[in-house]
Amino acid sequence: MSLFSTDALAERRDRAASAIEGAADLVLVTAGEPLQIPGGLDQQYRFVPHPEYYWLSGSRRSGGAMAWTPDDGWTPFVRPVTAEERLWEGDPEAPEGRDVAELEDWLKACGASPERTALLGAGATGTVQVEGTAACRDGARQRLDVVRRHKDAEEIGLLRRAARATAAGHARAREVIAPGVDERSIQIELEAETFRHGADAMGYESIVGVGANSAVLHFAPGRRRAEEGELVLIDAGGAVAGYTSDVTRTYPVGRTFTERQQAIFDLVSRSLRECSDLCRPGIEWHDVHRRAAEILASGLVELGILRGSVDGLLESEAIALFFPHGIGHMVGLGVRDVGGHAPDREPGRKCCGARVRVDLPLEAGFVMTVEPGLYFVPAILDDPERRQRFADAVDWTALEPWRDVGGVRLEDNLVVTEAEPENLTASIPLS
Repeated sequence: MSLFSTDALAERRDRAASAIEGAADLVLVTAGEPLQIPGGLDQQYRFVPHPEYYWLSGSRRSGGAMAWTPDDGWTPFVRPVTAEERLWEGDPEAPEGRDVAELEDWLKACGASPERTALLGAGATGTVQVEGTAACRDGARQRLDVVRRHKDAEEIGLLRRAARATAAGHARAREVIAPGVDERSIQIELEAETFRHGADAMGYESIVGVGANSAVLHFAPGRRRAEEGELVLIDAGGAVAGYTSDVTRTYPVGRTFTERQQAIFDLVSRSLRECSDLCRPGIEWHDVHRRAAEILASGLVELGILRGSVDGLLESEAIALFFPHGIGHMVGLGVRDVGGHAPDREPGRKCCGARVRVDLPLEAGFVMTVEPGLYFVPAILDDPERRQRFADAVDWTALEPWRDVGGVRLEDNLVVTEAEPENLTASIPLS
């Protein structure tokens, strides 16, 4: 049973059809097939359907396909439920549609040329092989990406549910953080509470970094125990039906931050507030990143770590020594939802020394993460080439006592609206 209404799915298909009109004579979007676990005999990895298929069909079942032609519109093909499935798995979801066994004959009758065929998804379904061109595929995918960037009301509803579950998980994590508690234990408590409050999965591998590990952007929690006076950085979010919350908080071990931790935390929280407020239609995402970099660079100058003009520190990319990642990305169906760049822009354009995953003006309906951070990363700060390049921009002696801070990142999820942005994760305290 799909979580999406018939009307919502019909509206999505209409929007998608309008977008791909003229790009191809046949678009085939496949769900994909399960992958076997090596050496696992009949065991499989948890199946995740191709996002374009799920978005169009509302089904998370493997083996299906959505086919589109200008004359027939969208035709769903589904894998029927077998008696063996019912024996081993119960009565799984069985979406409506034609038997996927009919797909091969349907494609032959369609008669679309390979040059005008776009195959999207995880390859062909079952034994059906489809010829298409990369140019046609890429053109159709780009058009669908544009449509999928705008979240409808039912998608945002799932994101709100994911945010509520995530809020409970972070609250539990904050309760258990104490001297002697290790990263893995914090992860377990956070994830268990997230599941208890409605998540059906974690949206990505939870990040929990204690002390120096807080400066590792994607640190996998281990057995490092927290000590009084350290920081714990947690980046974790629950998912509901594939729609993911992506939240980062940085907590002190003990009742309060140290003086230096507080100074860095205040800079990052100010950046989060101001950049969140910028998330309105028409604002360039690179400009949001630049504003974060301005705030952080200005603060580091006041603290005596950086020196020179703020504009100079941004143009020279010196700020990227401490803020090495983009301000955020689109989130929704998966933790890295469709983003990309405007058609007239080169992919991978940097801003202030960081690769920013989105290079677009914001529009109503986008859901964005805003995640500024400041980090003291030994691999960056001890690199001889960087030390030489930024000899005039960094007071390396003044920097030394700040290195023990580790890293501070704060992240919220915002819906861009025609008015002020809606913060889906506002209920999660910053510290």
